Amino acid sequence: MSSRWVLDATLAGRRPSWRDLLPLADATGADLHALCATADALRARQAGELVTYVVNRNINFTNVCIKKCKFCAFSRGVRSDEGYVLDDAEIVRRAVEAQAFGATEVCLQAGLIPGLDGLRYVELVRAVKRAAPELHVHAFSPEEVKYGAHRARLSIREYLQALREAGLGSLPGTSAEILDDAIRDRIAPGRITTAEWLDVIRTAHEVGLRTTATMMYGHLESAADRLRHMELLRDLQRDTGGFTEFVPLSFVHTEAPLFAAEPGVRPGPGGLDVVRTHALARVMLGADIPNLQVSWVKEGLRASEHLLACGVNDLGGTLMNESISTSAGAAHGQAATPAALRGVAGAAGRVAAERTTLYRIVRVADGDGPGDDRGDPLDAVDDAAATFGTYRALTRDPRFRFQRRRGGEQLVEVGGQVEVEGEAVGADHRGAQAGGAGGGEVAREAVAVAEAGGERRGQAHGEGVGPELVAIRRKHEVGAGQGRAERVDVVGRQ
Repeated sequence: MSSRWVLDATLAGRRPSWRDLLPLADATGADLHALCATADALRARQAGELVTYVVNRNINFTNVCIKKCKFCAFSRGVRSDEGYVLDDAEIVRRAVEAQAFGATEVCLQAGLIPGLDGLRYVELVRAVKRAAPELHVHAFSPEEVKYGAHRARLSIREYLQALREAGLGSLPGTSAEILDDAIRDRIAPGRITTAEWLDVIRTAHEVGLRTTATMMYGHLESAADRLRHMELLRDLQRDTGGFTEFVPLSFVHTEAPLFAAEPGVRPGPGGLDVVRTHALARVMLGADIPNLQVSWVKEGLRASEHLLACGVNDLGGTLMNESISTSAGAAHGQAATPAALRGVAGAAGRVAAERTTLYRIVRVADGDGPGDDRGDPLDAVDDAAATFGTYRALTRDPRFRFQRRRGGEQLVEVGGQVEVEGEAVGADHRGAQAGGAGGGEVAREAVAVAEAGGERRGQAHGEGVGPELVAIRRKHEVGAGQGRAERVDVVGRQ
């Protein structure tokens, strides 16, 4: 099937398969122009002429994480001097401040902090909604939902229902990367699997929580991997109808450990690759997921303007704070004012419209919508870093410094590969070695849980303990020759 025939067939209403679109994945010249023209025509038909955006704020409330995703430059381990955790008062303060600047949404996402109280996410939603009941809380990736449910000893469905009852409005469909486990194992060993990600999203849709959908590309994946990823999303959308938008996310390599550690990793997508990916997303997904968003954080406002002619209809959010992409080396800032986003739409010959998280139009920039004469407080912010703070400042703020648990518990080495509070350390890791004064020996009882046994309890590979991973806590020392041991607990055992 020729590439032009596929485009004509799609315009005629046919849904192409990933194999149909594969020849277009390296389109250049006239073929690329045809692809973009088709995507733009489909966008007009499926999403209309408005270019939408949402006034929102990101609150990444901790960077401490038990996972070691190779592409992530944001997270810190428990031993890092740059780990931070925002308390409830600060999270609520940021949410209320966002609302004062015109936000209709706060987005809460963070690292997976060790020893998390399973209901912590539920209580966090309640705290925000108590302080700002009109704000839409868009929070917690499938990875976070899985972790919270595991820690709370609830099913995914029960946990999502608890979040919804607490006031959660929708979920970000992040932690998707590429939905292929062979790739996931290379870029983020131990991360949520493809089947688990799809299950969390499907269940969220079934309990009435809509989600976004994302794809991180430009690293190890092939063009076929990307298209199969999109086809999985389309199949799920046709079952549930729960996706609000699709967001392609360019891999930012500059500070990402993956780029230095993994052979064959590309330094993100090239310019034409970004164009092709957005246009192909419109052709593949537009009939079922009408909203296609460009990430201005990844691509910049100028490239975003061009992508509005390649199938895109949404510019995402104002953000106010952005930590994850900027920590990886993205250079496009942490905030975009409503005026800047309206300017992008106008430069592309389109009309901007502020929307809610669920795509209800709040106002249209040309005055046709309600409240168009209302000013935007965020437009008066000249320096977002000074007004809202930065990720770098957070990692150095003593008020929010992550404190490892101390007291009567200490971390002890047991030999071999050991997972201590979620971090794997080698047998020669001196920081985990427990010494005994006066020749005393450390009394310990280690409980090893086979990976298969962990999975039977709903525990994913890399979470908790596996065949070669034992996590223990020392209760106290026992003098040499006493011959008795105090029981210790497996860290994170459920």
